[in-house]
Amino acid sequence: MTSSDAPAVTVGIATRGRADSLRAAVASIWAQSYEGPLNVVVVVDDDRVPDGLDLPAPTVPGRQTLRVVRNERTPGVSGARNTALAMADDEFIATCDDDDAWLPGRLDVQMRELLAHPDLRGVGGSVRVIRGDTHVVRRAPLTRVHLGDLLDDRIMELHPSALTYRRRVVDLVGGWDETLPGGHPEDYDLLLRLARTGTLALVEDVVADIHWNGGSHFFSKWSMLAEGLVALLAKFPEFAASPRGRARISGQIAYAYAAVGQRAEARTWLRRAWADNRREPRVALTALVLSGVVSADRIQAVLHARGRGI
Repeated sequence: MTSSDAPAVTVGIATRGRADSLRAAVASIWAQSYEGPLNVVVVVDDDRVPDGLDLPAPTVPGRQTLRVVRNERTPGVSGARNTALAMADDEFIATCDDDDAWLPGRLDVQMRELLAHPDLRGVGGSVRVIRGDTHVVRRAPLTRVHLGDLLDDRIMELHPSALTYRRRVVDLVGGWDETLPGGHPEDYDLLLRLARTGTLALVEDVVADIHWNGGSHFFSKWSMLAEGLVALLAKFPEFAASPRGRARISGQIAYAYAAVGQRAEARTWLRRAWADNRREPRVALTALVLSGVVSADRIQAVLHARGRGI
């Protein structure tokens, strides 16, 4: 794809208090082999825009731009991402978490897919999960993703740091939901709404490095995670057609309640997960936490080291 026929892409990065990793994320965007215009919007989710960000400057002035603004919408990731969305004039928008990084060929391969298939809502790809010295590649399990696939499985390879969207479709479904408790699970929620309107895709190429070092905004914030997932189940009645998917989320809720010692709530959701799918692995993990054999944080840390999550 040459620069003359490569459409412009707006890249939104929500950030809060992670200047060092943010600099690496921005640098990885300037290092893209993609020859189209790149317009990066860094949205600081804080009371003010700090003076000390010292972000890498565009390497191709005139074709790359950088803006740093403050999130004046609802505090949190959803409000910050919607701030970037509102500032985007380009046909395509991509996102990157402030502690992740893109591989150089990401936009080339994803934009080629989007331009070849105008019906696609967005494109993700294989990712490399990094925790300390451990690197685990998560290969894209599908090439096309429909609503039923996303109800059954979150499909981690559709990670916000690995996704490029058609901006008009994200606008059409209302952007990221700022009303979810604690802003979670805002990315999964958006994917489900996009999948209601059409198809998403995955490329085989590894497109991003995802860093899991316990620094996530949501790491171990169990009560908030549970509340957000309860809201998600209520928001999408389509889960009734996916016992496997409903059991997965019920198991996550049970696990989160067990993690904070809310044993009655944990057992209620444990029974729901068991009724939908007796093979749901979070049932056994929740039982371990409830028994006191091992802590919820310890289990999550072990899973993250293997490139997996609760």
